[in-house]
Amino acid sequence: MAAAARKRRIPSGLVALALGGFGIGLTEFLIAGLLPQVASSCAVSEAAAGRLISGYALSVAVGANALAAATARLPRKQVLVGLVALFVVGNLLSAVAPNYPVMLLGWIVAALCRGSFFGIGSLVARSLVAPEKKSQAVAIMFAGLTVANVLGVPFGALVGERWGWRAAFWAVTAIGVLALAGIAALVPARAGRVPPATGADPALPKPAAGTDEAASDPVPPSGLRAQVRAFRSWQVWLTLAATALSYGGMFGAFSYIAYTFTEVSGFAQADVAWLLMVYGVGLVVGNLVGGRAADRDRALVLALPALTLALFGLLADSAAASVVLVFVMGVTGFASVPGMITRVTDFAHGAALAASANVSASNVGNALGAWLGGLAITAGLGYTSPLYVGAGIALSSTVVMVIAARLARQHSV
Repeated sequence: MAAAARKRRIPSGLVALALGGFGIGLTEFLIAGLLPQVASSCAVSEAAAGRLISGYALSVAVGANALAAATARLPRKQVLVGLVALFVVGNLLSAVAPNYPVMLLGWIVAALCRGSFFGIGSLVARSLVAPEKKSQAVAIMFAGLTVANVLGVPFGALVGERWGWRAAFWAVTAIGVLALAGIAALVPARAGRVPPATGADPALPKPAAGTDEAASDPVPPSGLRAQVRAFRSWQVWLTLAATALSYGGMFGAFSYIAYTFTEVSGFAQADVAWLLMVYGVGLVVGNLVGGRAADRDRALVLALPALTLALFGLLADSAAASVVLVFVMGVTGFASVPGMITRVTDFAHGAALAASANVSASNVGNALGAWLGGLAITAGLGYTSPLYVGAGIALSSTVVMVIAARLARQHSV
């Protein structure tokens, strides 16, 4: 009984990583509820304040790969501690910023760590559990991000209304300090060693036979050249493509979901906020359920978003069905995330640059999906068209994943 309890217990290092993900996610989402106050306080236009959001997204895309490459030779725990410290400094700058340029600088500094934290953190998380639970471990780490998605906007609006927008950034700074202390104290110093995937591409670096590394978890490639060699694997590229398409399908639909609610489903504008919270709860559930499911069948998990979005398009004129389906959309949309991260790091032999590239791929997919969804609306196809466009993109992700799985089986024979 005691042994079973120990087996089920979540490693404390995973909890610390989830807290870091929560703080980083909170920063990303709370700004939407604070933009009017930030614009007024810094004496800038709404458009200028909105550039905080676009600046954050650009910094994430650039920072993910740049920081992963720059820290390739450093122990992963040290890198995580440094990334969270960077996050704390960025939010502290935003909290005390005397003007808009300093505020923007702090925001960009905080954003730089996001992609690398989730990329490298996923490698550390999976190393803390048994191999058959690696996707579940990644899901636990991402639980902080998904919970932040639910709480971010209302948290920012509530704290900003009561104590001002700076108080929200002070609160996030405090969460960052707690996460920093937790990771430093609870994550093992040698965390992050990842075993190779079954059927891994022959181009990947492998430990020499008879060495300690061959008998245990191999040391992940270090140095920029070794990290880049991981991208010689077709499996890495196919997984990155599937990730981009999976995110693109869901984000293409989500970007215009408010119009679907108000123009098709018959909801009032005031209802959109709680409907988005329903979606956010779905993300939390999908992340945890998907981590377990992805350890079994990633192709099946990737097939569910396309089915959900197509069904949503057919039933969008029903308010009751829309509530149910936006929740299911959240569940299926995030269910693939843990599995895809573990897959790309499997075939990249634990290269941190590949894990961070997965984050960048998701951002590319987001941009692609939003663009194609907007084209469909502009073409006069209606406010359900982004749902069908998203279903098509998500279906292509499933096709790529099926091809990748077949190629992997051929290499393993």
